[in-house]
Amino acid sequence: MDHRQQPPPRPFDHFDHCPWLFEKEATREQRAAQRERQRKLGGDSEVGERCYVAESAAVFPDVLRLGDDSYIAAHAYVTGDLTTGTDCTLNPFTVVRGTVALGDGVRIGAHTSLLGFNHSTAPDRPVFRQPQTSRGITVGDDVWIGSHVVVVDGVTIGDHCVIGAGAVVTKDVPAWTVAAGNPARRIRDRRETGGRERVGGDVLTRFADTARAQAADLLDRCWNGDHYTDRPGAAPTVRAHCDAVEIADLLLGRAPAQLDPEEHIERLTTLQDRETGLTPELGERLPPMDADGFIGEGPALYHVLSVGYALDLLGASFRQPIHAISDMTAGQLLARLEELPWRDGAWGAGAWIDAWATAAHWNLRHPDSGGLTPGTLEALFGWLLTRADPWTGMWGSPSATDGRLQVVNGYYRLTRGSFAQFGVPVPHPERVVDAVLDHSRDTRHFGAGRENACNVLDVAHPLWLSTRQSGGRDGSGDGYRSAEIRGWAEQQLSAALTRWQDGKGFGFGPGTEPGLQGTEMWLAIVWLLADLLGRSDLLGYRPRGVHRPEPARGA
Repeated sequence: MDHRQQPPPRPFDHFDHCPWLFEKEATREQRAAQRERQRKLGGDSEVGERCYVAESAAVFPDVLRLGDDSYIAAHAYVTGDLTTGTDCTLNPFTVVRGTVALGDGVRIGAHTSLLGFNHSTAPDRPVFRQPQTSRGITVGDDVWIGSHVVVVDGVTIGDHCVIGAGAVVTKDVPAWTVAAGNPARRIRDRRETGGRERVGGDVLTRFADTARAQAADLLDRCWNGDHYTDRPGAAPTVRAHCDAVEIADLLLGRAPAQLDPEEHIERLTTLQDRETGLTPELGERLPPMDADGFIGEGPALYHVLSVGYALDLLGASFRQPIHAISDMTAGQLLARLEELPWRDGAWGAGAWIDAWATAAHWNLRHPDSGGLTPGTLEALFGWLLTRADPWTGMWGSPSATDGRLQVVNGYYRLTRGSFAQFGVPVPHPERVVDAVLDHSRDTRHFGAGRENACNVLDVAHPLWLSTRQSGGRDGSGDGYRSAEIRGWAEQQLSAALTRWQDGKGFGFGPGTEPGLQGTEMWLAIVWLLADLLGRSDLLGYRPRGVHRPEPARGA
């Protein structure tokens, strides 16, 4: 017989505050009492296996679904509609009200409030008479919400997030985010271990030296003996030829060696269509012009940029003006701007403006051009300045499926050709920074392995352009939200440099074959990121073509 003295059973108030001990240490009588407690919870309640609901907790649900191995600790206050996955914990003094859904493995710290409801605030009646509204709160799997946090109605917190103590969460939090503050803002990605490493000057210098040493080989790799292709085996394109010119100018300071400079110029200028001044794809004809005489989509639209700047780098220009815009009146332009797909295609709208403004730039420089119809350039900037959303500084509408992707990517294209190219200050630069940083946390486009060249460029350039108007000019950190901008730039720069493939350059996105387009774009992105950090001088190159940082024309 074992004569050793057994410890006395723990009282219920001990389990109320330390409910994780209940499954191992509770007596048979205490387990029976807990089953009765759960049976009398009221409402439409279902409680899983090995759960605990504190006697001192005020639990008055309409609907309660408590997953296996979950508990509600001392003095918690739970009303409304609560659904949890397995292994969820509501620690002492938590408040969960309204409609709240938790995933698996969620930890809610003491004194935290999840308020899945709200009151309307119309001025026609006192606040206490206002009707309640509820959009609900959704929390993903593997989430830790610290103590004294407030999460308001309508918020979704993604999988694997950590919310720091005292935070007030008013907006959605993407997966893997570590957030804190009032209002809560992203601190870092939880997958970053050991802190963010600074990309040192020696790393940037070595990268640039490597790129220069391999530039000739990667250009030769994409030459099929007669034309440039984006990558071996691909069809030749006008853009591939222009990208080759940009890369050679950036890294070698000369034209690509596969042709003499004069032959490069001859090939690009002879592609220009006589009637419109636009440049079709190799072997293709231009589609019919629209009613205003300007083609609205297709490769010819981007060739206004790529061919024009390739010729500029070669010391030449289009042989003739771009007639497709030269006769457009201010009225026609304004009508077209109103018709662009701002609601569901802001990227396409921005691309159209980029092409129109760049065509205007080339026409104003052309010796045989009358330039533009009087008032059209003023009409463009007047329309843009009066239509910018004062809350974001942007144009267009976000969507449920893509978030701000179309809006931010369209903003880059629009401002590149207009405000940046002509040296005109952008409207509401600090609101742009807010919107772009918010977009940069969207894991649909910036999750691990999802950062392609367009998406990173279309954040880096607006941040670069906007910070030049809000104080952060040299990476010194004294501008608006400069610490967050530098943190993002550091992270993206570190990741970008690892994607260079020897002798091949950059792919457009993770897992894609390296080619001329990816290489041209990422070289410009690396410069922009380094310049946001005040280190671009270490690269020894500066974009002069499509992605040039300074204006091509004075305001």
